[in-house]
Amino acid sequence: MAQILDPLPPDSTNPVVCCYVNATSKIQVARITNIPNWYFERVVFPGQRLIFEALPTALLEIHTGMMASAILSDTIACSSLAIQDEAEAEVDADIASSRDRDSQELVAELATVMKQSEQLSLAC
Repeated sequence: MAQILDPLPPDSTNPVVCCYVNATSKIQVARITNIPNWYFERVVFPGQRLIFEALPTALLEIHTGMMASAILSDTIACSSLAIQDEAEAEVDADIASSRDRDSQELVAELATVMKQSEQLSLAC
């Protein structure tokens, strides 16, 4: 993802795509200040979704706006805001689908075994 304004430092490795949603009714300022040689700050309006690229070690500070002031209301690790790209999501969905099929097969096999066991106990 290209961040034209405030690109990550050139020596950055393994950036993650993050998502933050302002679920309040107040304007917020999202800021990252703990990464050397990089400054990130964005205004986030109520209900707005902010998608950005950051290093996994970055900390997103959320400042909530009041009349003529802002209060640091939260600090969130960017690693916890990371979202998957489409390829990773598809692989995860395929794995989950495969597990579901395996589970369904096991349930069907167990039902067959229980039925056979029941028939054997009736025959005795």
